[in-house]
Amino acid sequence: MLDAAIVGLGRWGKNFVQSVQGQSERIRFIRGVDVAADKLREFAAQHDLPVCADFAEALNDPAVKAVVLVTQHSLHRPMLEAAVRAGKHVFCEKPLALNATDARAMIQACRDAGRVLGLGHNRRLWPSMQRLKRIVDSGELGQLLHIEGHFSNEHSNNVGGTWRDSPAESPGGGLTGAGLHILDAFLNLIGPFARVHGQLLVRKPPPVPRDVASVLVEFANGVSGSFTTIRATPLYWRVHVFGDKASAESIGEHELLRHRSNAAPERIVLPPVNALKTELELFADAVQGGTPFPISSEEMLATVATFEAVVQALETGGSVSLRQPAR
Repeated sequence: MLDAAIVGLGRWGKNFVQSVQGQSERIRFIRGVDVAADKLREFAAQHDLPVCADFAEALNDPAVKAVVLVTQHSLHRPMLEAAVRAGKHVFCEKPLALNATDARAMIQACRDAGRVLGLGHNRRLWPSMQRLKRIVDSGELGQLLHIEGHFSNEHSNNVGGTWRDSPAESPGGGLTGAGLHILDAFLNLIGPFARVHGQLLVRKPPPVPRDVASVLVEFANGVSGSFTTIRATPLYWRVHVFGDKASAESIGEHELLRHRSNAAPERIVLPPVNALKTELELFADAVQGGTPFPISSEEMLATVATFEAVVQALETGGSVSLRQPAR
């Protein structure tokens, strides 16, 4: 059992606690840290989780072997570096950082200290995305030609007034909070980006923003792509890969459609999976058993570098070329 501290007990941090506390035999939280600790006593009691407001208190606890960061993005690097200096392994919720310079430094800090770094791209573990990845890799779609994606989640209506309203913490409209999942899916399914063109249309700025972020992608292997995220429309997810023989699309957490010529679409419904629990247990396995975390440091850095380029394209309304980040 990996004993960990969780830092940041907002909406998403609470989801992490609820996914493993009393549910997992591989990881548990023995400390919680949040600036609003006094307001979390009831939640903490329900989950047998001592809570404090002082990050240093958790770092100084020898029983804490790992730290899970679910904090503002600008805090990821200093908190990770402090945790590594204290000898802790680190799992960080996405994005790892808002720029490649910080991401590279964070990865190097973990390497130098011999600490495991895990990253929370939980959509990679959705059953539909796992199956889509296998379909793409199998070659059954033929020559890959294009990929489309969309992720919207009504965050502007449901979680307004948080970091999601801050251009510094959440650049690119809905890209940071939602669209980044599509960006990471594109990298995982197709490969590195060569060029991006962005369009961010703002009908109303925060609070309660009304904006649409759209991105055109040219991949290094010649495949084309496009994706969109809207902060004010109900939850919707789709990732659709097109080949010259067939196409397949994830249309939710555990639903997938396969399209072939002269045939009705085949709908595949997969058993649900607790993706948050799974990614934390994979992190625990990497810490305790030496099994590498399934997202490599090279992939982590590529996602942040690509994110940084897409933000630039959205903010300028222009095109940005990408080079592979130095390792």
